[in-house]
Amino acid sequence: MRLLLAEDSPALAKSLAQGLREEGYTVDVVGDGESALHLASEVPFDALVLDRLLPKLEGLEVLRRLRTRGLRTPVLVLTALGDVANRVAGLDAGADDYLAKPFDFEELLARLRALVRRASGAPSNVVTAGPLTVDLASHTFSVAGQPLELTAREAAVLELFILKPGVTWTRSQLAEHLYDEATERDSNVLDVFVARLRKKLDAAGLDGSDIIVTQRGRGYRFEPPRGPA
Repeated sequence: MRLLLAEDSPALAKSLAQGLREEGYTVDVVGDGESALHLASEVPFDALVLDRLLPKLEGLEVLRRLRTRGLRTPVLVLTALGDVANRVAGLDAGADDYLAKPFDFEELLARLRALVRRASGAPSNVVTAGPLTVDLASHTFSVAGQPLELTAREAAVLELFILKPGVTWTRSQLAEHLYDEATERDSNVLDVFVARLRKKLDAAGLDGSDIIVTQRGRGYRFEPPRGPA
């Protein structure tokens, strides 16, 4: 999952970005509203974490403009202005959630998980597809109750797939969700991740090629497995 973090405090931005990356998120960081508006308009983020008091363009104005442009990406607003009137203003501007500073990092993670779940239509952190299960809180997978050991990148790919079954992902779309702007991208590496995922699903008793379907000339599509492994 790829996040945009817009926060003008360098120390807080660095701390939050490090914590989010350790949780498996891909994170782009900007320090002003104009940069946030530009990047959020160009990149298909899975969620935005938007500080309200940003320089150059105030956070709620960034949010209003994004919503006017039709952007439906979930947005969590961070702010030191935590009174009721300001929370209402943030929600009315199009925020999906509002978190007042100072806050606990675990609460931020829980709220982000909730935003991503709602955007994908998942009712809880535990998402199942036949015998295949992912726990979004711990980023762990299992098949028929048995752990499925994945690397961080493999887990990120399978998490995207399982949250949006039936969707065809091109290699460039997968790259947009897995890498930040500073990372060099190689679409061939994504084929390697998919090949490894299929082998691990095969070893767990599933048919990896039936679950992660290659659509020639287009990309990959996830088809949920049925029945017990």
